[in-house]
Amino acid sequence: MSWVQQVDRWQHEHHPVAYDYGRIILGLFILYKGIMFISDTSGLAQIIQNSQFHFVALGLAHYVAFAHLVGGVLIALGLITRVAVGFQIPILVGAVFFFNPDQGFFSGNPQFAVSLVTLIALIFYFVGGSGYYSVDHKFEMNEKRLQEKKRGMSV
Repeated sequence: MSWVQQVDRWQHEHHPVAYDYGRIILGLFILYKGIMFISDTSGLAQIIQNSQFHFVALGLAHYVAFAHLVGGVLIALGLITRVAVGFQIPILVGAVFFFNPDQGFFSGNPQFAVSLVTLIALIFYFVGGSGYYSVDHKFEMNEKRLQEKKRGMSV
């Protein structure tokens, strides 16, 4: 067996673990960003003051904080992952295209690159789902077992 085939076999066998570790890290990172967003009250106040629509800015600030805190936990656990990621994607699209457009990958402030990588990861998990080691997967397996029991009893 060649080295390339060994690497391919190893990657295939360990893919669920790496995929799920990535989801957990993404969820914890989003949770961390939510905590940092809430703790930076001066930046939050500045966003609201600079806005022409104070109530809209206040509502968006609450949405971002709530979505990051709750969504980060849900993504890390793998519980309704696609829904949680679906609430995160508009926030990151706004961060990439509206708040950080003048900053590039090679600027002194890497927020654009972090936002872009996070957005790509969110899209990846939105398409791919929660993975093997997740609460969603455990619920699906329990549902399948219950369906098999029902079929076994009705025969």
